[in-house]
Amino acid sequence: MKIIHKEQTKTIRNSDVCDAIEYPLDDKDINGAVIELRGRYPEKGMVINEVCKELAYIIKGSGKLVIKDKETQLKEGDLASIEPGEAYYWDGNMTMFVPCAPAWYPEQHKEVE
Repeated sequence: MKIIHKEQTKTIRNSDVCDAIEYPLDDKDINGAVIELRGRYPEKGMVINEVCKELAYIIKGSGKLVIKDKETQLKEGDLASIEPGEAYYWDGNMTMFVPCAPAWYPEQHKEVE
């Protein structure tokens, strides 16, 4: 069992509108972060995770997730699943809990047109 206390987290600024509060599990199979979104991420284009499957549980707020050409509105209590290789972007004002498996790492996260 591992317990990560709030004071052990690290905040990463992904952009001016997207902050990730990372919980250092030190586990290659899964990790998680709380994402604070205040606009569109990425600002232009889309992103993909080449390796990681990403879940996003909307803790509070609302917005949308666009995968390829499909737009889905999201609100508190909704859950979205993004497969490796799917191009997507977020837009809204939301707080999300986002676990990834295998554990997310920056080198596999790419911006695409």
